[in-house]
This record gives sequence, structure tokens and C-alpha cells, in this order.
Amino acid sequence: MSLKLILHYGCHFVLPLFISVVFFKRKWKQVFLIFLCSMLVDLDHLLATPIFENSRCSINYHPLHSYTAISCYAIGLFFKKTRILCIALLLHMITDYIDCYL
Repeated sequence: MSLKLILHYGCHFVLPLFISVVFFKRKWKQVFLIFLCSMLVDLDHLLATPIFENSRCSINYHPLHSYTAISCYAIGLFFKKTRILCIALLLHMITDYIDCYL
């Protein structure tokens, strides 16, 4: 298994679990579920042809991975109702950004 694959899926699943348990002790299961649901942002990959290309960087290629969308996720951090979801989405974007350079 490659380092890129381990790092990518570790950041998508292990890191959110860690963040949920450490920072949201009382409601970690709910927060972790929100982190997992943030993976739905990858549905925008279905709009691309081909759907998956190993060498393609998702950032600013797919609509929900665009700089405009990322800016909206960052703005969402300032609102209590959207903060956890936006943390999850930004972590997802950071993971995909790291993936572009490995």
C-alpha cells in the first residue's frame, strides 16, 4: 500500500475520528458522523470525464472543490450552526490538496 493512499484515507477517516473524540468528547459520535457525511462533497467527481483520474488534482477542478466553495466553507466557520460541517469540509479540502502534491 502506498504512502499516498495511507495518508489520504487516514486524513479522511482516522484524523476526523481523532478530532471528534479529542475535541468533542460529549458528542463525538454525532461530530464523527458529520465528518463522514462531508465525504458527500466528492459527488461532484461524477460531473467529470473521466470520473476518476489518478493524476488529476481535485482542488479547483470540481465545483465543490473550487476556491469559491472553499471560501464559503471558511466563512461558515464564523457561524456556530455550520462550524463543525465547515471544519469537516475544510479538512477534506486540505486532504485533497495534500494529495495533489504526493
